[in-house]
Amino acid sequence: MQRHGPIGGTAATRIRATGGVLLVAHLAFVAWLTLRPLDVAWVTPANLQPFAGIRADLALGWQEAARRIAEGLALLAPLGVLLPMAHGRLTASPLGSLVRTVAAGALISLAIELLQTDVPGQIVDVDSLLLNTVGVALAHAAIVPAARFHLRRRSERAKQPPVPQEGSAQGRTPTIPRVGIAP
Repeated sequence: MQRHGPIGGTAATRIRATGGVLLVAHLAFVAWLTLRPLDVAWVTPANLQPFAGIRADLALGWQEAARRIAEGLALLAPLGVLLPMAHGRLTASPLGSLVRTVAAGALISLAIELLQTDVPGQIVDVDSLLLNTVGVALAHAAIVPAARFHLRRRSERAKQPPVPQEGSAQGRTPTIPRVGIAP
């Protein structure tokens, strides 16, 4: 039997499970993309100065800079949606949710940068950390509050009793008043 009720037990569980599966799949893809050894002839030194890499990208021209900055923003941006989805709360403080999600995204990005120190051909870049974190924040701010509002509204609508319509085939069920028995 299929439930058609409000977002509750089964639907919330499905949303959390879907979010968890997509989160694990995305993190596996990111790990494969960023932590695989690269076969390169030479490697640039690590960039530990904030915005130096972005300035260098801008010096290459606006098209190349836009591509590189967009790649940095997009790498972990899905976490901005997947982390709250895996958590599965409809009633959460928007600011608290944003702070938790951005902090988790920054920590994941930091872990990737730290793990890249041991991978041949990969370099540590503080600008990647900054761009990844901003990408998580932008994705969360753009999608999560609107999605939660929509799901809350849908849940509230499902909880309201249906309004009887005039001229419908079946009306309300008549009630019979109880009459007490005389002694």
